[in-house]
Amino acid sequence: MGFEDLGMEAIYEFEVEDMPVTVAVDSLGTSVHQTGPAKWKEIIAQTA
Repeated sequence: MGFEDLGMEAIYEFEVEDMPVTVAVDSLGTSVHQTGPAKWKEIIAQTA
């Protein structure tokens, strides 16, 4: 662990195997929780 004196702000290193993940926010701060529903709302509107 790095910077242990920082408590929750310390740097931790984990090795994880066989764990599927979903990234909800990209490096630019775009959230799939905002873009996903908006995109599907648009798709549904086009098919209705």
